[in-house]
Amino acid sequence: MEYVATLAFARERDQQDPLHKFRDQFYFPQRNGKDAIYLCGNSLGLQPKNVKGAIEQELADWQQCAVEGYWKAKNPWLYYQQYCSKPLMGLFGASQQELTVMNTLTVNLHLMMLSFYRPNKQRFKVLMEAGAFPSDQYVVETQVKLFGFDPESAVIEVSPRPGESLIRLEDILEIINRESDSLALVLFGGINYYTGQFFDIPAITVAAHKAGAYAGFDLAHVAGNIPVELHNWDVDFAVWCSYKYLNGGPGAVGGAFVHEKHASNRAFLRLGGWWGNEESARFKMEKGFVPKKEAEGWQQSTAQVFNMVSLKASLELFEAAGIGALRSKSIGMTDYLAFLLQQLKGINFQIITPENCNERGAQLSLLFMNSGKEIHQRMTDAGIIVDWREPGVIRVSPAPLYNSYQDVFHFYEIIANIASNA
Repeated sequence: MEYVATLAFARERDQQDPLHKFRDQFYFPQRNGKDAIYLCGNSLGLQPKNVKGAIEQELADWQQCAVEGYWKAKNPWLYYQQYCSKPLMGLFGASQQELTVMNTLTVNLHLMMLSFYRPNKQRFKVLMEAGAFPSDQYVVETQVKLFGFDPESAVIEVSPRPGESLIRLEDILEIINRESDSLALVLFGGINYYTGQFFDIPAITVAAHKAGAYAGFDLAHVAGNIPVELHNWDVDFAVWCSYKYLNGGPGAVGGAFVHEKHASNRAFLRLGGWWGNEESARFKMEKGFVPKKEAEGWQQSTAQVFNMVSLKASLELFEAAGIGALRSKSIGMTDYLAFLLQQLKGINFQIITPENCNERGAQLSLLFMNSGKEIHQRMTDAGIIVDWREPGVIRVSPAPLYNSYQDVFHFYEIIANIASNA
Protein backbone atom coordinates (compact mmCIF):
# COMPACT_ATOMS: atom_id res chain seq x y z
CA MET A 1 0.00 0.00 0.00
CA GLU A 2 1.13 3.54 -0.77
CA TYR A 3 0.93 5.63 2.40
CA VAL A 4 0.35 9.37 2.57
CA ALA A 5 1.41 11.62 5.46
CA THR A 6 -1.91 13.44 5.83
CA LEU A 7 -4.75 13.43 8.33
CA ALA A 8 -7.19 12.85 5.47
CA PHE A 9 -5.43 9.59 4.60
CA ALA A 10 -5.46 8.43 8.24
CA ARG A 11 -9.15 9.32 8.56
CA GLU A 12 -9.96 7.37 5.39
CA ARG A 13 -8.11 4.31 6.72
CA ASP A 14 -10.15 4.47 9.92
CA GLN A 15 -13.39 4.73 7.97
CA GLN A 16 -12.44 1.56 6.08
CA ASP A 17 -11.39 -0.28 9.26
CA PRO A 18 -13.96 -2.91 10.36
CA LEU A 19 -12.39 -2.91 13.84
CA HIS A 20 -12.69 0.85 14.36
CA LYS A 21 -15.99 0.38 16.26
CA PHE A 22 -14.15 -1.36 19.10
CA ARG A 23 -12.47 1.93 20.01
CA ASP A 24 -15.74 3.04 21.61
CA GLN A 25 -15.60 0.04 23.96
CA PHE A 26 -12.67 1.54 25.91
CA TYR A 27 -12.03 4.45 28.25
CA PHE A 28 -9.19 6.79 27.25
CA PRO A 29 -7.34 8.89 29.83
CA GLN A 30 -7.93 12.60 29.40
CA ARG A 31 -5.20 15.10 28.62
CA ASN A 32 -5.75 18.81 27.94
CA GLY A 33 -9.51 18.30 27.89
CA LYS A 34 -9.57 15.51 25.30
CA ASP A 35 -8.64 11.87 24.82
CA ALA A 36 -4.94 11.25 25.24
CA ILE A 37 -3.03 9.76 22.34
CA TYR A 38 -2.53 6.48 24.17
CA LEU A 39 0.17 4.35 22.56
CA CYS A 40 1.23 2.45 25.67
CA GLY A 41 -0.77 -0.78 25.52
CA ASN A 42 2.51 -2.68 25.65
CA SER A 43 2.76 -1.56 29.30
CA LEU A 44 -0.90 -1.42 30.36
CA GLY A 45 -3.98 -1.87 28.22
CA LEU A 46 -6.94 0.48 28.49
CA GLN A 47 -10.02 -0.33 30.56
CA PRO A 48 -12.82 -1.95 28.54
CA LYS A 49 -16.19 -0.38 29.30
CA ASN A 50 -17.75 -3.78 29.98
CA VAL A 51 -15.46 -4.37 32.97
CA LYS A 52 -17.56 -2.36 35.42
CA GLY A 53 -20.68 -4.42 34.77
CA ALA A 54 -18.69 -7.65 34.96
CA ILE A 55 -17.27 -6.71 38.38
CA GLU A 56 -20.69 -5.61 39.61
CA GLN A 57 -22.09 -9.01 38.62
CA GLU A 58 -19.53 -10.82 40.76
CA LEU A 59 -20.11 -8.40 43.63
CA ALA A 60 -23.84 -9.06 43.41
CA ASP A 61 -23.30 -12.82 43.37
CA TRP A 62 -20.96 -12.57 46.36
CA GLN A 63 -23.58 -10.49 48.17
CA GLN A 64 -26.53 -12.75 47.33
CA CYS A 65 -24.92 -16.19 47.26
CA ALA A 66 -21.90 -15.96 49.55
CA VAL A 67 -20.16 -19.34 49.51
CA GLU A 68 -22.83 -20.81 47.25
CA GLY A 69 -21.50 -18.55 44.51
CA TYR A 70 -19.01 -21.30 43.77
CA TRP A 71 -21.84 -23.21 42.11
CA LYS A 72 -24.82 -20.80 42.04
CA ALA A 73 -23.28 -17.56 40.73
CA LYS A 74 -24.13 -16.50 37.19
CA ASN A 75 -20.57 -17.57 36.37
CA PRO A 76 -19.95 -20.32 38.98
CA TRP A 77 -16.61 -19.60 40.63
CA LEU A 78 -15.52 -23.25 40.71
CA TYR A 79 -14.66 -23.02 37.01
CA TYR A 80 -13.72 -19.35 36.70
CA GLN A 81 -10.25 -19.90 35.26
CA GLN A 82 -11.83 -21.81 32.38
CA TYR A 83 -13.91 -18.79 31.34
CA CYS A 84 -10.58 -17.13 30.52
CA SER A 85 -8.61 -20.10 29.19
CA LYS A 86 -11.20 -21.02 26.55
CA PRO A 87 -11.00 -17.69 24.64
CA LEU A 88 -7.20 -17.89 24.77
CA MET A 89 -7.12 -21.04 22.64
CA GLY A 90 -7.14 -19.14 19.35
CA LEU A 91 -4.57 -16.61 20.53
CA PHE A 92 -2.04 -19.24 21.55
CA GLY A 93 -2.80 -22.12 19.18
CA ALA A 94 -3.45 -24.52 22.03
CA SER A 95 -6.19 -26.74 23.38
CA GLN A 96 -7.98 -25.63 26.53
CA GLN A 97 -6.34 -28.56 28.32
CA GLU A 98 -2.93 -27.00 27.59
CA LEU A 99 -3.84 -23.60 29.03
CA THR A 100 -4.41 -22.30 32.52
CA VAL A 101 -4.99 -18.87 34.00
CA MET A 102 -3.44 -18.35 37.44
CA ASN A 103 -1.06 -16.35 39.62
CA THR A 104 1.18 -13.75 37.98
CA LEU A 105 3.81 -14.02 35.26
CA THR A 106 6.88 -14.27 37.48
CA VAL A 107 5.26 -16.75 39.87
CA ASN A 108 4.27 -18.89 36.90
CA LEU A 109 7.77 -18.70 35.45
CA HIS A 110 9.20 -19.95 38.74
CA LEU A 111 6.65 -22.79 38.82
CA MET A 112 7.43 -23.78 35.24
CA MET A 113 11.19 -23.70 35.81
CA LEU A 114 10.81 -25.95 38.84
CA SER A 115 9.19 -28.46 36.48
CA PHE A 116 11.30 -27.98 33.36
CA TYR A 117 14.71 -27.01 34.74
CA ARG A 118 16.04 -30.27 36.19
CA PRO A 119 19.81 -29.79 36.04
CA ASN A 120 22.53 -32.35 36.65
CA LYS A 121 26.32 -32.12 36.67
CA GLN A 122 26.56 -32.37 32.90
CA ARG A 123 23.36 -30.69 31.69
CA PHE A 124 22.71 -27.55 33.76
CA LYS A 125 22.91 -24.46 31.53
CA VAL A 126 20.11 -22.05 30.61
CA LEU A 127 20.22 -20.04 27.39
CA MET A 128 18.36 -16.73 27.23
CA GLU A 129 18.52 -13.43 25.38
CA ALA A 130 20.80 -10.70 26.70
CA GLY A 131 18.71 -7.77 27.84
CA ALA A 132 15.72 -9.90 28.80
CA PHE A 133 13.17 -8.26 31.07
CA PRO A 134 14.68 -8.03 34.59
CA SER A 135 12.20 -10.38 36.25
CA ASP A 136 13.18 -13.12 33.79
CA GLN A 137 16.83 -12.51 34.56
CA TYR A 138 16.12 -12.68 38.29
CA VAL A 139 14.10 -15.89 37.98
CA VAL A 140 16.86 -17.65 36.05
CA GLU A 141 19.61 -16.33 38.32
CA THR A 142 17.87 -17.48 41.51
CA GLN A 143 16.71 -20.80 40.08
CA VAL A 144 20.21 -21.86 39.07
CA LYS A 145 21.43 -20.82 42.53
CA LEU A 146 18.63 -22.91 44.08
CA PHE A 147 20.16 -25.97 42.44
CA GLY A 148 23.67 -25.04 43.58
CA PHE A 149 25.04 -23.63 40.32
CA ASP A 150 26.86 -20.37 39.64
CA PRO A 151 24.93 -18.07 37.26
CA GLU A 152 28.24 -16.95 35.75
CA SER A 153 28.75 -20.42 34.28
CA ALA A 154 25.16 -21.73 34.19
CA VAL A 155 23.45 -18.83 32.39
CA ILE A 156 24.38 -18.14 28.76
CA GLU A 157 23.16 -14.92 27.16
CA VAL A 158 22.88 -14.33 23.42
CA SER A 159 23.69 -10.73 22.51
CA PRO A 160 23.40 -8.66 19.35
CA ARG A 161 26.57 -8.45 17.35
CA PRO A 162 28.73 -5.33 17.92
CA GLY A 163 27.06 -2.28 16.40
CA GLU A 164 23.69 -4.04 16.06
CA SER A 165 20.51 -3.82 18.14
CA LEU A 166 18.86 -7.13 17.23
CA ILE A 167 19.84 -10.72 17.98
CA ARG A 168 20.41 -12.84 14.89
CA LEU A 169 18.63 -16.17 14.72
CA GLU A 170 21.76 -17.88 13.38
CA ASP A 171 23.66 -16.79 16.50
CA ILE A 172 20.98 -18.30 18.75
CA LEU A 173 21.02 -21.58 16.84
CA GLU A 174 24.82 -21.70 16.77
CA ILE A 175 25.06 -21.39 20.56
CA ILE A 176 22.36 -24.02 21.09
CA ASN A 177 24.29 -26.41 18.86
CA ARG A 178 27.62 -25.57 20.49
CA GLU A 179 26.27 -26.07 24.02
CA SER A 180 24.12 -29.08 23.22
CA ASP A 181 25.88 -31.36 25.69
CA SER A 182 25.38 -29.00 28.64
CA LEU A 183 22.11 -27.22 27.84
CA ALA A 184 19.10 -27.97 30.06
CA LEU A 185 16.72 -25.17 29.09
CA VAL A 186 16.30 -22.53 26.39
CA LEU A 187 14.21 -19.65 27.75
CA PHE A 188 13.45 -16.64 25.58
CA GLY A 189 11.01 -13.78 25.61
CA GLY A 190 8.71 -14.20 22.63
CA ILE A 191 9.23 -10.48 22.00
CA ASN A 192 12.11 -8.57 23.55
CA TYR A 193 10.54 -5.80 25.62
CA TYR A 194 13.19 -3.20 24.71
CA THR A 195 13.69 -3.65 20.97
CA GLY A 196 10.33 -5.18 20.08
CA GLN A 197 12.04 -8.06 18.25
CA PHE A 198 9.78 -11.10 17.76
CA PHE A 199 11.90 -14.24 17.97
CA ASP A 200 11.49 -17.28 15.73
CA ILE A 201 9.81 -19.53 18.29
CA PRO A 202 9.48 -22.61 16.03
CA ALA A 203 13.13 -22.56 14.96
CA ILE A 204 14.41 -22.03 18.51
CA THR A 205 12.18 -24.83 19.79
CA VAL A 206 13.37 -27.30 17.15
CA ALA A 207 17.00 -26.49 17.91
CA ALA A 208 16.49 -26.80 21.68
CA HIS A 209 14.86 -30.21 21.33
CA LYS A 210 17.58 -31.41 18.98
CA ALA A 211 20.09 -30.44 21.66
CA GLY A 212 18.15 -32.38 24.30
CA ALA A 213 16.89 -29.26 26.12
CA TYR A 214 13.42 -27.98 26.93
CA ALA A 215 12.11 -24.82 25.21
CA GLY A 216 10.12 -22.24 27.17
CA PHE A 217 9.00 -18.69 26.37
CA ASP A 218 7.87 -15.58 28.22
CA LEU A 219 5.03 -14.30 26.05
CA ALA A 220 4.25 -11.14 28.04
CA HIS A 221 4.57 -8.99 24.89
CA VAL A 222 3.08 -11.62 22.57
CA ALA A 223 -0.22 -12.36 24.35
CA GLY A 224 -3.03 -10.58 22.52
CA ASN A 225 -0.50 -9.06 20.12
CA ILE A 226 0.69 -11.80 17.74
CA PRO A 227 -1.15 -15.11 17.27
CA VAL A 228 1.11 -18.12 17.86
CA GLU A 229 0.81 -21.91 17.47
CA LEU A 230 2.32 -23.26 20.66
CA HIS A 231 0.98 -26.80 20.31
CA ASN A 232 1.98 -27.28 16.68
CA TRP A 233 5.37 -25.67 17.30
CA ASP A 234 5.94 -28.25 20.06
CA VAL A 235 6.80 -25.59 22.67
CA ASP A 236 7.23 -27.21 26.09
CA PHE A 237 5.87 -24.34 28.18
CA ALA A 238 5.08 -20.64 28.05
CA VAL A 239 3.95 -17.98 30.50
CA TRP A 240 2.47 -14.49 30.11
CA CYS A 241 0.76 -11.62 31.86
CA SER A 242 -2.63 -10.21 30.88
CA TYR A 243 -2.36 -6.51 31.74
CA LYS A 244 -0.70 -5.44 28.49
CA TYR A 245 -2.41 -6.16 25.17
CA LEU A 246 -5.02 -8.38 26.84
CA ASN A 247 -6.34 -5.41 28.89
CA GLY A 248 -6.82 -7.42 32.07
CA GLY A 249 -6.06 -4.46 34.34
CA PRO A 250 -3.11 -3.56 36.60
CA GLY A 251 -1.61 -6.64 38.23
CA ALA A 252 -4.13 -8.89 36.48
CA VAL A 253 -3.87 -12.66 36.56
CA GLY A 254 -1.17 -14.39 34.52
CA GLY A 255 -1.34 -17.54 32.45
CA ALA A 256 0.62 -20.60 31.40
CA PHE A 257 0.78 -23.12 28.57
CA VAL A 258 2.04 -26.66 29.07
CA HIS A 259 2.21 -28.93 26.04
CA GLU A 260 -0.17 -31.86 26.32
CA LYS A 261 2.68 -34.38 26.16
CA HIS A 262 3.79 -33.04 29.55
CA ALA A 263 0.47 -31.89 30.98
CA SER A 264 -1.17 -35.30 30.47
CA ASN A 265 1.72 -37.08 32.19
CA ARG A 266 0.88 -37.23 35.88
CA ALA A 267 4.43 -38.35 36.65
CA PHE A 268 5.83 -35.08 35.25
CA LEU A 269 7.16 -33.12 38.24
CA ARG A 270 5.28 -30.09 39.46
CA LEU A 271 4.51 -28.41 42.77
CA GLY A 272 1.17 -29.57 44.13
CA GLY A 273 -1.75 -27.38 45.12
CA TRP A 274 -5.38 -28.03 46.00
CA TRP A 275 -6.76 -26.56 42.77
CA GLY A 276 -4.31 -28.57 40.69
CA ASN A 277 -5.48 -31.87 42.18
CA GLU A 278 -7.69 -34.25 40.22
CA GLU A 279 -11.12 -32.62 40.33
CA SER A 280 -13.08 -35.79 41.12
CA ALA A 281 -10.99 -36.32 44.26
CA ARG A 282 -10.44 -32.71 45.28
CA PHE A 283 -13.07 -32.56 48.00
CA LYS A 284 -12.18 -35.92 49.53
CA MET A 285 -9.43 -34.08 51.43
CA GLU A 286 -7.09 -37.08 51.23
CA LYS A 287 -3.32 -37.33 51.25
CA GLY A 288 -1.51 -37.90 47.98
CA PHE A 289 -1.38 -35.26 45.23
CA VAL A 290 -2.88 -36.58 41.99
CA PRO A 291 -2.56 -33.76 39.44
CA LYS A 292 -5.13 -33.05 36.77
CA LYS A 293 -3.93 -34.37 33.40
CA GLU A 294 -3.79 -30.90 31.89
CA ALA A 295 -2.17 -27.52 32.43
CA GLU A 296 -4.55 -26.90 35.32
CA GLY A 297 -2.52 -29.51 37.17
CA TRP A 298 -0.11 -26.64 37.89
CA GLN A 299 -2.86 -24.59 39.60
CA GLN A 300 -2.13 -23.86 43.23
CA SER A 301 -5.20 -22.25 44.73
CA THR A 302 -8.83 -21.34 44.16
CA ALA A 303 -9.44 -19.17 41.10
CA GLN A 304 -8.83 -15.47 41.82
CA VAL A 305 -12.26 -14.33 40.71
CA PHE A 306 -11.78 -10.60 41.17
CA ASN A 307 -8.35 -10.77 39.56
CA MET A 308 -9.79 -12.59 36.54
CA VAL A 309 -13.06 -10.79 35.94
CA SER A 310 -11.55 -7.89 33.96
CA LEU A 311 -9.64 -10.31 31.74
CA LYS A 312 -12.80 -12.32 31.13
CA ALA A 313 -14.59 -9.13 30.05
CA SER A 314 -11.76 -8.04 27.76
CA LEU A 315 -11.53 -11.46 26.11
CA GLU A 316 -15.15 -11.12 25.01
CA LEU A 317 -13.97 -8.24 22.80
CA PHE A 318 -11.06 -10.30 21.45
CA GLU A 319 -13.46 -13.07 20.48
CA ALA A 320 -15.72 -10.57 18.70
CA ALA A 321 -12.84 -8.92 16.84
CA GLY A 322 -10.78 -12.02 15.96
CA ILE A 323 -7.03 -12.23 16.47
CA GLY A 324 -6.40 -12.57 12.72
CA ALA A 325 -8.12 -9.26 11.97
CA LEU A 326 -6.34 -7.61 14.90
CA ARG A 327 -2.96 -8.81 13.67
CA SER A 328 -3.67 -7.55 10.15
CA LYS A 329 -4.61 -4.09 11.45
CA SER A 330 -1.58 -4.05 13.74
CA ILE A 331 0.75 -4.64 10.81
CA GLY A 332 -0.98 -1.86 8.88
CA MET A 333 -0.65 0.64 11.73
CA THR A 334 3.00 -0.11 12.50
CA ASP A 335 3.86 0.05 8.80
CA TYR A 336 2.14 3.44 8.64
CA LEU A 337 3.90 4.61 11.79
CA ALA A 338 7.27 3.56 10.36
CA PHE A 339 6.48 5.42 7.11
CA LEU A 340 5.57 8.59 8.99
CA LEU A 341 8.67 8.47 11.17
CA GLN A 342 10.80 8.26 8.04
CA GLN A 343 9.44 11.67 7.01
CA LEU A 344 10.86 13.38 10.10
CA LYS A 345 13.76 15.78 9.82
CA GLY A 346 15.83 17.50 12.47
CA ILE A 347 15.62 14.82 15.16
CA ASN A 348 18.27 12.19 15.82
CA PHE A 349 16.83 8.72 16.39
CA GLN A 350 16.59 5.31 14.79
CA ILE A 351 13.94 2.60 14.81
CA ILE A 352 15.62 -0.45 16.35
CA THR A 353 12.59 -2.74 15.95
CA PRO A 354 12.83 -5.10 12.94
CA GLU A 355 11.70 -3.54 9.67
CA ASN A 356 10.08 -6.83 8.63
CA CYS A 357 6.55 -6.82 10.07
CA ASN A 358 6.72 -10.59 10.59
CA GLU A 359 9.55 -10.04 13.08
CA ARG A 360 7.71 -7.53 15.29
CA GLY A 361 4.38 -6.93 16.97
CA ALA A 362 2.53 -3.69 17.65
CA GLN A 363 5.58 -1.90 19.09
CA LEU A 364 8.21 0.28 17.47
CA SER A 365 11.18 1.20 19.66
CA LEU A 366 12.78 4.56 18.91
CA LEU A 367 16.38 4.87 20.08
CA PHE A 368 17.31 8.52 20.64
CA MET A 369 20.96 9.44 20.38
CA ASN A 370 20.50 12.46 22.65
CA SER A 371 17.77 14.37 24.52
CA GLY A 372 15.52 11.31 24.60
CA LYS A 373 14.12 11.98 28.07
CA GLU A 374 13.48 15.61 27.21
CA ILE A 375 11.64 14.58 24.02
CA HIS A 376 9.59 12.05 25.99
CA GLN A 377 8.58 14.78 28.46
CA ARG A 378 7.57 17.08 25.61
CA MET A 379 5.44 14.27 24.16
CA THR A 380 3.79 13.82 27.55
CA ASP A 381 3.10 17.56 27.82
CA ALA A 382 1.46 17.44 24.38
CA GLY A 383 -0.98 14.69 25.40
CA ILE A 384 0.88 11.59 24.20
CA ILE A 385 1.23 8.59 26.52
CA VAL A 386 4.17 6.38 25.55
CA ASP A 387 6.91 5.00 27.77
CA TRP A 388 10.62 5.61 28.22
CA ARG A 389 13.06 2.77 28.80
CA GLU A 390 16.65 3.27 29.84
CA PRO A 391 19.13 3.85 28.41
CA GLY A 392 17.53 5.61 25.43
CA VAL A 393 14.32 4.15 24.00
CA ILE A 394 10.80 5.52 23.62
CA ARG A 395 8.43 2.62 22.93
CA VAL A 396 5.41 3.43 20.74
CA SER A 397 2.70 0.81 20.57
CA PRO A 398 -0.57 1.32 18.66
CA ALA A 399 -2.89 -1.44 19.91
CA PRO A 400 -5.30 -2.49 17.13
CA LEU A 401 -8.27 -3.14 19.41
CA TYR A 402 -8.63 0.53 20.38
CA ASN A 403 -6.04 2.65 18.57
CA SER A 404 -6.64 4.30 15.22
CA TYR A 405 -4.66 5.47 12.23
CA GLN A 406 -5.53 8.99 13.33
CA ASP A 407 -3.81 8.31 16.67
CA VAL A 408 -0.71 7.32 14.72
CA PHE A 409 -0.88 10.43 12.55
CA HIS A 410 -1.39 12.79 15.50
CA PHE A 411 1.63 11.21 17.20
CA TYR A 412 3.64 11.99 14.07
CA GLU A 413 2.31 15.57 13.98
CA ILE A 414 3.40 16.19 17.55
CA ILE A 415 6.86 14.68 17.21
CA ALA A 416 7.33 16.60 13.94
CA ASN A 417 6.49 19.80 15.82
CA ILE A 418 8.98 18.87 18.56
CA ALA A 419 11.62 18.25 15.88
CA SER A 420 10.98 21.59 14.19
CA ASN A 421 11.42 23.41 17.52
CA ALA A 422 14.44 21.44 18.69
